[in-house]
Amino acid sequence: MKDDGTLVSLASSLSSEGISAFRFDFSGNGESEGQFLYGNYWKDAEDLRVVVLYFRGKGHKVNTIIGHSKGGNAVLLYASKYQDISTAINISGRFALDRGIDGRLGKDFKHRINQYGFIYVKDKSGNVLYRVTKESLMDRLLTDTKSAVLSIPKSCRVLTIHGSRDEIVPVTDAFEFDKFIANHQLHVIDEADHNYTRHQNEVAYAVLKFIKASWEASTDKIDHSVPCPTRGNLVSSKL
Repeated sequence: MKDDGTLVSLASSLSSEGISAFRFDFSGNGESEGQFLYGNYWKDAEDLRVVVLYFRGKGHKVNTIIGHSKGGNAVLLYASKYQDISTAINISGRFALDRGIDGRLGKDFKHRINQYGFIYVKDKSGNVLYRVTKESLMDRLLTDTKSAVLSIPKSCRVLTIHGSRDEIVPVTDAFEFDKFIANHQLHVIDEADHNYTRHQNEVAYAVLKFIKASWEASTDKIDHSVPCPTRGNLVSSKL
């Protein structure tokens, strides 16, 4: 969510450097309206598109988009489709979307979803958190991350940050992104978990360093007098 500690800490660090940032929840998550849908990675990218166009319509520059976890995937999908962003930052996104499903849905999820057409995901107390339909599960499985990131233009500088001890998305996924994104930098934070519980300052440092290097490398210099998310920075939600 947009109020996840990693994103709150990062937005605060950007602000302290005079960089405006806007955090938001994808539709159906957190404070945003709409129905929660499992999977739907491309839909999240379209949510991001709406926000980018909104700020551009207000006269702001949006140069950089940042996402954590599932938000990292949305950032990369956006960059591959719209190709109008100079900098994209993926924090702990998942490359192999066919993995990690049983952690939430249970090891027998294929049998149950084929039998009933849906699965209820519950918390430890047995309370229903959300429902996963067969359609939404297939949406995740059919999202081709490799093809998408291969489409990101070389003009877009991409940073992937990942914790070496990520318990949700293995760090090996970060190395897969590094193989296939043309203009890519990989930053692995030693001992960090998925939420960077004790390493949020290191995340902020890596992001700020990368953004400033992008400014220096770009002929399209940022006008700091304009209050924009830059990232002209949009910090997107995670799931």
